[in-house]
Amino acid sequence: MKVISSRSALILIVIAQFLGTSLWFAGNAVSSEIGALLGNPDLIAGITSAVQFGFISGTFFYAFFSIPDRFPPGDVFFFSAILAASANVLVILLPLQLSFILICRFLVGFFLAGIYPVGMKIAADYFEKGLGAALGFLVGALVLGTAFPHLIQGLDLQFSWKIIFWITSALAIIGGSIVGFFVPSGPFRKPNPKFNLKLLPELSKIRSLKSAASGYFGHMWELYTFWAFVPLLISYLAKDAFSKNEISLLSFSIIAVGGVSCAIGGQLSSKLGSQKVALFALIGSGICCLIAFILPNIPACLWPIILLIWGILISADSPQFSTLVSQSVPAEFKGTALTLVNSLGFAISIVSIQFAQYLLEWFAVNQMLGLLVIGPMFGVFLFKFFGKKKRLLKEAPTA
Repeated sequence: MKVISSRSALILIVIAQFLGTSLWFAGNAVSSEIGALLGNPDLIAGITSAVQFGFISGTFFYAFFSIPDRFPPGDVFFFSAILAASANVLVILLPLQLSFILICRFLVGFFLAGIYPVGMKIAADYFEKGLGAALGFLVGALVLGTAFPHLIQGLDLQFSWKIIFWITSALAIIGGSIVGFFVPSGPFRKPNPKFNLKLLPELSKIRSLKSAASGYFGHMWELYTFWAFVPLLISYLAKDAFSKNEISLLSFSIIAVGGVSCAIGGQLSSKLGSQKVALFALIGSGICCLIAFILPNIPACLWPIILLIWGILISADSPQFSTLVSQSVPAEFKGTALTLVNSLGFAISIVSIQFAQYLLEWFAVNQMLGLLVIGPMFGVFLFKFFGKKKRLLKEAPTA
């Protein structure tokens, strides 16, 4: 396969990542329509959690068998995108039953494990230096892909809810084909052909990896719960002043602006370092959690701005923590480490989402989201705790 430049590879991976991850929240964007058809209006937590649980299972499977490191990552990305798109389409091909929907969304999440972390692995194989900036664009594409279904819904194009699934599946197939056919393995890729049953326990001993992962876990406790419930938060704060389409468009803006902040944070990391950018964003989003308690008392012209700032900060740390994860392990284990940390991070997110749904019985949505501050608090503390000692070469596992 013809060799391409790192810049060209990054552009193609970013496009493919955006197209592939549009599958992620496709179910959330149309959950109200599906809920009306099924006579069950409270589907958002279940649909979100099904994808998250699928992603957790998929990333653990991919990490346990070291799939991103043992096989060409472009092939893994391509076939995962095809399978995820197929599972997404099954929602409209199978009888409309909640059990089928949840199974299909689970499978979408499972095969997204071969898109998101593997896309970061491919980028890491092209960038020995400047990885924070590269992953800033890449994770930014994930954020935009996540927000995209809200944009489609908000534009009120009179599409059937089924069209959302057709469109996102087609986009994922295109994205997988871009990487599969046009992005060869990067020059810094070091394949690890061996299956090592002890690899995951050995990786868990690396202090620098535990430090980066801890910050990422604190970030993940907050991120997807905020994204999942931001439409409900907007509706609550607007006091029925916004239409459903306006809520969808504002939700898109709040989530999508995080894609821009990921890219900007990536550029800043080249000068300030990934650690400073990540901690600034994590602490800032934690402060936004505290501000959430007083949002109903803030003038109506100000709270959308605060939510946009929250959307900026809540996403910007993700690519920088992933950069620190990638840099904490030898090259031949990058794919496995990224996938493993993703698996654990999303496991935390599913607990957070379900816990948030439970808290809604006792608290208003702004208060519930305000309590997410425990994620950033513990993330910062553990990041500092494990980061006190510099990584030693003897910490690195052997093949």
